[in-house]
Amino acid sequence: MSFKNRLAGAVSDTTVIWRSIPLIFLLGLWQYLVQVYRFGDGFIPSPVEVVQAMTEWVFGDGGRYSGTWAASLRDSAGRVICGFLVALAIGAPLGILMGSYRVAANLVDPVLQLIRPIPTVAWIPFCLIFFGIGNSAAIALVAVGAFFPIVLNAMAGARQVSPLHLRSALMLGATRFQILSRVVVPSALPSLLVGARVAIGLAWMLVVISEMVAVKSGLGYELWDAYYYNRMDVVVAAMATVGLFGFLSDLIVQRVVRRYLFWHQGTFR
Repeated sequence: MSFKNRLAGAVSDTTVIWRSIPLIFLLGLWQYLVQVYRFGDGFIPSPVEVVQAMTEWVFGDGGRYSGTWAASLRDSAGRVICGFLVALAIGAPLGILMGSYRVAANLVDPVLQLIRPIPTVAWIPFCLIFFGIGNSAAIALVAVGAFFPIVLNAMAGARQVSPLHLRSALMLGATRFQILSRVVVPSALPSLLVGARVAIGLAWMLVVISEMVAVKSGLGYELWDAYYYNRMDVVVAAMATVGLFGFLSDLIVQRVVRRYLFWHQGTFR
């Protein structure tokens, strides 16, 4: 291994250690307050109790919350992926068209700006009416919430295309479709993928909300059910699972960005 590679590995290890210090400190403070001062009057579990509940939830073979973690995660992750992909498939092309053509922006943007301030949870009754109780309603709610950051960032990215690049393409005889596909879309991708990062985080939040009211499975359903049975350790374990896999989803998006947008060094550091 070369000196450069060893140095990069050492820097990476040091970065991980420094980033872990705040989390370790908060966990230690949390354990101390709950164990010594009974912070929360017994309603807030300690980190040790959460780990025990998580172990039971993942590996247990008896009880209400034993061994159901993997199935709940699978159901929630499937809804997040489906809803996110639906939002991406609709929002990305629409945003690029709106950013490229004034007519499309004039027709669609006023409607989007009127609907965008409405809280996503307000669409739950309509999702239930049109899709019923089940996967489709949860996926629809996730798609609605993830749609807006994707479409708005795609539109902003398309509007930031350099006029010099557009004129160069025209001088070389590019067609309208070639300009859109080879100039506008690559230029809009960095902004679009920033919107995708925001959208994937919203998708995990919304899937929990939808599973509390519209689905009888998933992490959100387990969280709400545990609250009714006063299993706050399971509630916190579900929250930690959502946070962890939301973080991992963001890392995946960043990895995709670094691999396919290597030419745009300023996208993510």
